[in-house]
Amino acid sequence: MKRCKLRSTGERFAVKVLSKRKMTPQDVAAMETEIEILKQVDHPNIVKLRDVFEDEKHWCLVMELCTGGELFEQIMLKEKFSEMEVREAMRAIIDAISYCHEKGILHRDIKPENLLLQNKEFGLASLKIADFGLARLL
Repeated sequence: MKRCKLRSTGERFAVKVLSKRKMTPQDVAAMETEIEILKQVDHPNIVKLRDVFEDEKHWCLVMELCTGGELFEQIMLKEKFSEMEVREAMRAIIDAISYCHEKGILHRDIKPENLLLQNKEFGLASLKIADFGLARLL
């Protein structure tokens, strides 16, 4: 992931850069599905896709920037969480998964590395599901 900034507003984003040269036809199909799915979702606990750019060598997916890191990193750093923290995290994850299932979307890769914290100030309540590369539409 790279970072970028919209010059006119100063707003910052994350950019997922994918090399076309390294992509198999299955990778292209998965990326196209990921883009299609991310364009359909609008939920506070799912990372938002802002724009997609393509040139002859790369695909660039401009996404919401989550500065709090992965849940996995927080688990490794903190080791113990209060019942309240776990409840907030589970509520965020279950709300987002339920929303996806209502839209006929299966993520298929929920794990701590694919759960991002929007920022550190809001803690586990700011969890967002990311990486819809293995997701499928029903």
